[in-house]
Amino acid sequence: MLSFYNVQNQHYSSTRRKFLQMGTLGFAGLTLTDLLRAEAQSGIVNSNKSIINVHLDGGPPHMDMIDLKPEAPPEIRGEFLPISTNVSGVQLCELLPRMAAQANQFAFIRSLVGSAGAHDAFQCQSGFSKKDLGSTGGRPALGSVVSKLKGTPEDRTPLFVDLMQGRGLVRNSARPGFLGPSFQPFRPDLSDLFERQLEKGMQSELKRLGNDHQVSLKLNPTLSLQRLENRTTLLSELDTIRSRVDASGMMDAMDRFSQQAVSILTSGRLADALDLSQEDPATLARYTPANQIEKPRFYTSEGPQAVKKFLLARRLVEAGVRCVSLSISDFDTHSSNFDRLRQLLPIVDHGLTALVTDLEERGMLDDVTIIAWGEFGRTPRVNSKKGGRDHWPRVGPAILAGGGMRTGQVIGATDRTASAVKERPVHYKDIFATLYRNLGIDPHAVTIEDPHGRPQYLLDAGRHIAELS
Repeated sequence: MLSFYNVQNQHYSSTRRKFLQMGTLGFAGLTLTDLLRAEAQSGIVNSNKSIINVHLDGGPPHMDMIDLKPEAPPEIRGEFLPISTNVSGVQLCELLPRMAAQANQFAFIRSLVGSAGAHDAFQCQSGFSKKDLGSTGGRPALGSVVSKLKGTPEDRTPLFVDLMQGRGLVRNSARPGFLGPSFQPFRPDLSDLFERQLEKGMQSELKRLGNDHQVSLKLNPTLSLQRLENRTTLLSELDTIRSRVDASGMMDAMDRFSQQAVSILTSGRLADALDLSQEDPATLARYTPANQIEKPRFYTSEGPQAVKKFLLARRLVEAGVRCVSLSISDFDTHSSNFDRLRQLLPIVDHGLTALVTDLEERGMLDDVTIIAWGEFGRTPRVNSKKGGRDHWPRVGPAILAGGGMRTGQVIGATDRTASAVKERPVHYKDIFATLYRNLGIDPHAVTIEDPHGRPQYLLDAGRHIAELS
């Protein structure tokens, strides 16, 4: 797993050394070269539009976040008070003060419907149930579709990066479906030695070209993870790797797809994006909560450093990644709902607002669409035994920002107990229609072929949310 917190030293540790552990983009023995070759077959030109998909793992409670019901009975309204925002008439939970101060930069969906009711983030990755087209491998995640449609041989970073480390229930939710393993997301927490993967890819390419020469390129026997903590050392080692590849003549023997694979893994561009030690200290401080909990009582992905996942997402997008997924766990609040939220909501509040502000200052906000949501909402009534809220697929929340959208508004409404939608239901597929639109893709006109050669539209229902246009 991509480490953010060094347990022994009790401080934030650089993620740069993890780059050398990535090794493979996919699964089932497929190499980065395989992915690049498959992407290039689409022939579609890339763009700068991007998606940052924030999964609130477990099912966020709408009535404790963006749809409070202060007039409801105590067992429904819960323990938190609503606070005013900088948008007239809009109130949020008191644990979201930063978002309240920047509410004009967010759109709050209070009427998300269509949940499959499953603890699986796949619906937040594609709009579909994981069972849809199951006989052909299932529907692909949006990021996998983007890799298929937008990828080119000239890309210097993978187009889809998945940072959804967290609970096992969601860890593998970003799936390529019927597009196959070549369109898996890049997973920094999947490890393999860099030099072993590079050598394997080169050997595979020679074999494909009919060359029986055996590669015996030893990149550097002293290349250790401990030494790679130092940035200067790493850059030197990467330069050495590239020089040895060039000197061996292997680059001339490989086709352009393999050359790109070597280029991505040796250029350092992806490594740079994952190395937060390169970030400006003032920006890094922006993503560092002043009162973070050093020893969280309840599980959260990456513990007190979870906010830095939002910074990683920005850096990856800046490096050329078109879709980044990340998760914040654990909103599965069957027990201790309010104590858990006192720990979790400040992370979401700080992370989303820091990300929006950062993107705006860099002139990137109109090109990057941010969506934060979960697999369903939670029960209006607090269970009396454990003080928790249980699963509630009938309605849930979603928060959108960026992408050139009209923000500073609430869309949809629920009844007095937050039990059901009474105004403007918004389906998961409506959200995805909006995300695709923001990427410049018409999901009802563009098709991709399934394994049987049948064209499948990217969405079979849903319309972009007109209020955001």
